[in-house]
Amino acid sequence: MLKLGQVFLAALLAFISVLSAVADKAPGVTYDARSLIINGSRELLFSGSIHYPRSTPEMWGDILHKAKKGGLNVIQTYVFWNVHEPVQGQYNFNGNYDLVKFIKMIGKLGMYATLRVGPFIEAEWNFGGFPYWLREVPNITFRTDNEPFKYHMKKFTKVIIKKMKDEKLFASQGGPIILSQIENEYTNVQLAYKMLGTRYIQWAGKMAVGLKTGVPWVMCMQKDAPDPVINACNGRNCGDTFTGPNSPNKPRLWTENWTAQYRVFGDPPSQRSAEDLAYSVARFFSKNGTLANYYMYYGGTNFGRTPSSFVTTRYYDEAPIDEYGLLREPKWGHLRDLHSALRLCKKALLWGTPTVQNLGEGLEAQVYEKPGTGICAAFLSNNSTRLPRQVMFKGIEYYLPQRSISILVDCKTVVYNTGTVVSQHSSRKYHQSEIANKNLRWEMWRDNIPTTSDAPIKSKSPLELMSTTKDTTDYLWYATSIKLYPTDLPFRKDIIPVLQVANLGHLMHAFVNGEYIGSGHGSNIEKSFVLQKPIELKPGLNNISLLSATVGLPDSGAYMEHRFAGVHKVTLKGLNTGTLDLSLNGWAHKVGLDGEKLHVYRQGGSHRVQWTKAKKHGQPLTWYKAYFDAPEGNDPVVMQLGTMSKGMAWVNGKSIGRYWSSYLSPLERPSQDVYHVPRAFLKPTDNLLVLLEEIGGNPEGVKILTVSRDVVCSFIHERDPVTVKSWKTNGGLIRTVADDMKPRAHLQCPEDKKIVKVEFASYGNPFGACGSYGVGNCSAAKSQKVVEQRCLGRSKCSVKVERKNFDKAGSLCPDVLKMLAVQ
Repeated sequence: MLKLGQVFLAALLAFISVLSAVADKAPGVTYDARSLIINGSRELLFSGSIHYPRSTPEMWGDILHKAKKGGLNVIQTYVFWNVHEPVQGQYNFNGNYDLVKFIKMIGKLGMYATLRVGPFIEAEWNFGGFPYWLREVPNITFRTDNEPFKYHMKKFTKVIIKKMKDEKLFASQGGPIILSQIENEYTNVQLAYKMLGTRYIQWAGKMAVGLKTGVPWVMCMQKDAPDPVINACNGRNCGDTFTGPNSPNKPRLWTENWTAQYRVFGDPPSQRSAEDLAYSVARFFSKNGTLANYYMYYGGTNFGRTPSSFVTTRYYDEAPIDEYGLLREPKWGHLRDLHSALRLCKKALLWGTPTVQNLGEGLEAQVYEKPGTGICAAFLSNNSTRLPRQVMFKGIEYYLPQRSISILVDCKTVVYNTGTVVSQHSSRKYHQSEIANKNLRWEMWRDNIPTTSDAPIKSKSPLELMSTTKDTTDYLWYATSIKLYPTDLPFRKDIIPVLQVANLGHLMHAFVNGEYIGSGHGSNIEKSFVLQKPIELKPGLNNISLLSATVGLPDSGAYMEHRFAGVHKVTLKGLNTGTLDLSLNGWAHKVGLDGEKLHVYRQGGSHRVQWTKAKKHGQPLTWYKAYFDAPEGNDPVVMQLGTMSKGMAWVNGKSIGRYWSSYLSPLERPSQDVYHVPRAFLKPTDNLLVLLEEIGGNPEGVKILTVSRDVVCSFIHERDPVTVKSWKTNGGLIRTVADDMKPRAHLQCPEDKKIVKVEFASYGNPFGACGSYGVGNCSAAKSQKVVEQRCLGRSKCSVKVERKNFDKAGSLCPDVLKMLAVQ
């Protein structure tokens, strides 16, 4: 009887074990302190943010394919409420707002997706993703324990989740979505709402979990994220700044690692080196991290009126894939190699036991080892930002450049160093299109400047701009009039009346009696400003017309529903009667420009006005139009708008976005002067280009260009490690798959083009950067010939950085560490 019982128990345990194994492989996503577990398997997750509305559906496939080739296995995107529900109850998921199509494309490439539902997203997106109509819901306060807000937030969240479920897009249904996010960086505003904020964030987490997606929810930068929601890190160095999950059973996730910095008009260029970015990611994975997301991996374009206050039309162009969908090297390649190196450490990272060894001041080793298996990986860190160091680890000496991490796959062999770039570089070039610019003939039409009789909305004082335009346009006219007698005007010639206007933001153009007198604007830091301009007044009736404008709505901060813009106070100074306050003079308002209402930027609407031949320097508030043929080839297309001032651009009725070439950075250059025109917007011939110029510019200087990264480079030292592609692991053991272990310059043309010219080659001590290399005081005479022999006529090539290839006699600068630079 006992024997039968033991047999039965053994069978039962075996059955339970089988059930457990089946459960482990069941579709869905779970987690523990070590990692996410996707369909029963642990993964190292390399993620990148790519936002579907910031490019066209025709570009999605190529961008996603390049992301996968770059070593990513997760794509992260926000969901943009205001484009999906621009009018309450009316939804739009078409064109570049087709979220389902975008997620399905990710899945077809064998990648995962993270869906950041928000629905507050910030994202440098107009109103932080909120539709304007939400602002006008009675008694609403955004992002707090407020019933009207919670009702609409939950309603939209449920719409998105249902749409994903209906298409079976969650991993629990066999789809690619492995994570969802509710809210966004709420910690930044939580204190402003006190207990209402605490209650709201708890409600938001429970509401999201209650939607039962079968995948975990995350909150970024939210230490009090309610279980089971995972709190994640945002920042540049989460390996050092993240205090960790708020529960011991949650994994360490990094939802935003900023690849550079978004830019606003007036900003100088922003950048972040490939080395610094790689260091931060290696650091995070060396400290138990298992998912790191690059924000942005591809930034794209803020078409139309989609960016938030003062944000440029170009978005995160310094990402690994640039605005046009071209690979930004070496950032893309250096990170690809990092992902390969970390994958070689996968078993150690996910199943090994972590330990830390102090190797000296600013030096340490993070080690992952599975005892008794030979599985081991180490991260040797030099955290000094100034000095390279030599370190001893397990009896072997290693060289570590300043602020760098070497990855040792078997705790012995260096396969990658974050501070040593062995991938190729590239340089972006713009080329004037002969076809597109050949017949560029400009015509113009000037918009109307209204007076009080033309502006239908009346009030005693100037109205607040946002609540009057309701985000249907950037522009609101303010008009008033004043009757003056000769005795009111100054008698002395050295005294001239001055118009003073206090404006809450963002921008204003002033006209007196139909004549332009000047413009003023705020900045991203300080939206409000005061315009003061001398003006000519006449006896009798004088008309003052002020065109105030926003440059995007705010996207962050507490109480966003209470932000204001537009004309606030108006005074006239210098009259014989003293300063005259016109703020209560009686004002008339007109929403938008006539050209907008007539749709003159479209083919049908452009015939509704009388165009004349354009002058070189037009007046303010002038519309320009011209036709052009699509540029030759397949390279991305851009417009050069450096000779214009401030306005908007359209091609074939599709908005390219705002331009502001006259707002100069501290470097005395525009923050942006070239603007992307997606090929999908173009026809073969007769493309309608329309510019709305607010201040005055020269359309003759506008050019259609193509852009390429057909200049590729390499800069390799003699002692650089070989590319990570030279290594493979088998059962946790490392082996080489390369013919030899000499460093090489690897060069590859984009789009299967061929190398037609070697512009520069020097073996010795060259200097400079891709596009501007120079020969040092030591250079092998045969450098150019050696590179040409190996590279000309090929789509890719490699050149071994070895003395015998360039200097057989060994007489070339024997005491100098040699480098090879190739362009």
